[in-house]
Amino acid sequence: MLETAERLNNQAIALAASGDYKEAIACFMRAITIENENYLLWFNLGITCRDAGNLKEAKSALKRAHTMNISDEEVTETLALVCYSLDQTDETLSYCSEGLGRNPENPHLWNTAGVVYFYRGQYKEACEAFEQAATLNPYYYDALFNLHDAYKELGNKNGVEECRLRMKEIEKHGEPQ
Repeated sequence: MLETAERLNNQAIALAASGDYKEAIACFMRAITIENENYLLWFNLGITCRDAGNLKEAKSALKRAHTMNISDEEVTETLALVCYSLDQTDETLSYCSEGLGRNPENPHLWNTAGVVYFYRGQYKEACEAFEQAATLNPYYYDALFNLHDAYKELGNKNGVEECRLRMKEIEKHGEPQ
């Protein structure tokens, strides 16, 4: 049977899903030797390395995918999150800013930027970012949770209570389809 990048990619995804990251990464690497310029292979490799706990390798693969397809929001979001996990907050904000420059309506990038600001103790900026995320997606529980905490840090009791009520409503009814 002919070994193709698509088959290797599919095999790698199945291996990663079953927790066999080492073999999955080996499959992605073989696939990349066949199609070196396929950004999705690099992206999938990055996700698998991240899931395996190899954050530096994940960042390297994701940067390669990002260079090949700078407009893929999922690649940018994932790269920003990996940078944050590596405690590289300046890079995290840079990727968030870049992604939001292309699509200012991406709630995930707003939330990630807010997390960095919160981590740095910049609660006003964190609130603004979390508010953007929650405005763009009123059912984005993580953004509401983060906004709740930022309001709490700023002493905004009304904001804390509003977030609490909205989170409770989401927990009760779930996100609408």
